[in-house]
Amino acid sequence: MPDEARAHAAHSVRVPIHLGRNADPALSFTAEDLQIAGISAMSSVDWPGKLVATVFCQGCPWACPYCHNHAIIDPRIPGVVAWSSVTALMERRHGLLDGVVFSGGEATRQWALIPAMRQIREMGFEVGLHTAGPYPARLARLLDEGLVDWVGLDIKALPGPSYEAIAGRQGAGEKAWEALSILMSHPEVAHEVRLTLDPSLAGEALEIARRCKDVGVRRFALQEVRLQGVRDTYANAYEASARSAVSFPSAASCGALGRGEVEGMVGRDAADLAGRVAAGTSSTGGPGATVAWADQLSALARDIGALGFEAYELRRA
Repeated sequence: MPDEARAHAAHSVRVPIHLGRNADPALSFTAEDLQIAGISAMSSVDWPGKLVATVFCQGCPWACPYCHNHAIIDPRIPGVVAWSSVTALMERRHGLLDGVVFSGGEATRQWALIPAMRQIREMGFEVGLHTAGPYPARLARLLDEGLVDWVGLDIKALPGPSYEAIAGRQGAGEKAWEALSILMSHPEVAHEVRLTLDPSLAGEALEIARRCKDVGVRRFALQEVRLQGVRDTYANAYEASARSAVSFPSAASCGALGRGEVEGMVGRDAADLAGRVAAGTSSTGGPGATVAWADQLSALARDIGALGFEAYELRRA
């Protein structure tokens, strides 16, 4: 999130009204209760093909090491932008902006998102959502009520230990893949599924993309980790990993596995690259040399592109 997008005056946090044990929790909140960490007045990248304002919601239940908005993930910190600032901006941007993207942090963490989205739609704008899927039932409600026109969903790994290692929470993968299933059950809602890739995930990236394609994902993006804004500890570890050994499959494993097994793991281009390293015919060096991360990423990008998504994009850092 750009520094210039952050407001300089905090607004008070209203204590929500409690309506009873079985009451709809969303009824306890209004749009003014949305805790907003910042706003970008105009973006051409947060919703492909649209010009939008982007609202960065405060707080996220996960702690992904490559998050470039880590300063706004603490849910205990109140917002610093009043909702009235958002509506005032949008009143001035009729005819210029297509809509609003609610991002984060994790926007679906807050029940006030529901009335906020309703108000934006009533103003005549489209609504987009960035989410990692930690609250699949809330995502289902937003889609069922027709509040969202487009969703950008981050899938971070295969379900299980890899996902939990990234998100820092047990069960994170199951929730995210459930959110994907819910999104696919709403074909009327445009979408993009994004995979952020660092060297530790190279070995399962193609399988993640395959599973996304199998469940009906139409638009897929492979995103290289962007180091701007991440914590120094992660940036240092990433740079060391990107300069060092191959993380999928290694030259040694290319000799131990058959060509078909390697290709099934990582794809044709990636298997070709690793095989050339094993044989000492790659420009990366002789036998036992490592594969540069840039070469790995390019090979994976080509193999994922070959899966046949309706729309596919590689986003370099």
